[in-house]
Amino acid sequence: MTIEAPTTERPPKLPSLTGLRFFAAFLVFGFHITLSASPIPPNDPISLFADAQVADATEKVFVTTGYIGVSFFFVLSGFLLAWAARPGEKMTSFWRRRIVKIFPNHLVMWVLAMVLFAASITPTHAAVLNFFLLNSYSPDGAVNVAVNPPSWTLCSELLFYMLFPLIILGLRRIPGNRLWFWAAMMVVGMVLVQVVNLTVVPDEPKSALTPVSSFQFWFGYIFPPTRLFEFVLGSILARIVMEQRWPAVRMWHAVVLCVVGYAVANVVPFVWTFNVATIVPIAVLIATAAAGDAAGRPTFLRSRPMQWLGDTSFGFYLCQGVVIFWVRQVMHNATFETPMALLVIAGFLGLTILGGWALYALVEKPMMDRFARPRRKAPAPEPAAVPTA
Repeated sequence: MTIEAPTTERPPKLPSLTGLRFFAAFLVFGFHITLSASPIPPNDPISLFADAQVADATEKVFVTTGYIGVSFFFVLSGFLLAWAARPGEKMTSFWRRRIVKIFPNHLVMWVLAMVLFAASITPTHAAVLNFFLLNSYSPDGAVNVAVNPPSWTLCSELLFYMLFPLIILGLRRIPGNRLWFWAAMMVVGMVLVQVVNLTVVPDEPKSALTPVSSFQFWFGYIFPPTRLFEFVLGSILARIVMEQRWPAVRMWHAVVLCVVGYAVANVVPFVWTFNVATIVPIAVLIATAAAGDAAGRPTFLRSRPMQWLGDTSFGFYLCQGVVIFWVRQVMHNATFETPMALLVIAGFLGLTILGGWALYALVEKPMMDRFARPRRKAPAPEPAAVPTA
């Protein structure tokens, strides 16, 4: 089965979105490195600051940035897949490319995490579920962030990839003048998820790591089907930009809106920080950057360093579970005076970027180059000429 009739048109590249990917991954890094409780048992503090006031302040600064970064990646994923979707591509070809994109990096980090720390603390069924990226369907906190904790988001991405060939068929049938309506409906869907979360999902037992119950945190944040709205929103935004229906928003407008969204996320009740408080700024930032690229407007995001950082951002994100959480355990959760703590954090950042580069250069890119597309069959040899008298 193919996604739609073939076409030879290619959409323009979007280098600014590649550059933005690193900033989203960095927001998640800031969230992880300032946590007061690790997701890895025995849940000791991650923060490196010996000064309790500084530790508390930095955690408050970054407490919502992890949620912003994850939501950004989900919207971005939908946007990029819809932007690059090739009518006429077989579903199996699309699925192969997406599986090759995420599984090699995931499996390398799965093995590394199991060897270093996870095998001794992870139930067997949780490790197996994480291996196949099915663990975040479980409401059990010992399962849904098992082995390499950041990899729970890949469970959602895998669901997105499996459903995308069907989603794009429906998306292409939406009349252009109805795209904004359906984009708004995706935001309404996110709101309804959290309404259900607050009114139907049990609020007991209380989570040891968040202000809500473990069930509410799972349903509102980790459960893959509830994150589909962000992914589909991204796909709708791609069509809006491709059809030149996106308004003339400047990048600085989008950045200011993101700052406002961040401020709102820090004052609303906890579950609204997962995506609702910041989804509009995230959507505006992604669509505005893409529209600028399509129009050929230069930005620093298109620079070679930002492209390199963007290319390594997936590996950079996945490495955090080992570099931050495991290394902090090896350090016996030692803390430092503020200037030294900042230097150590810079060291963690450099080490994580290095790990991300290694995954990209040694695993992700070679695997994509080798397996993402089917090998072309060699042309049949010409028949030998028959000599004539």
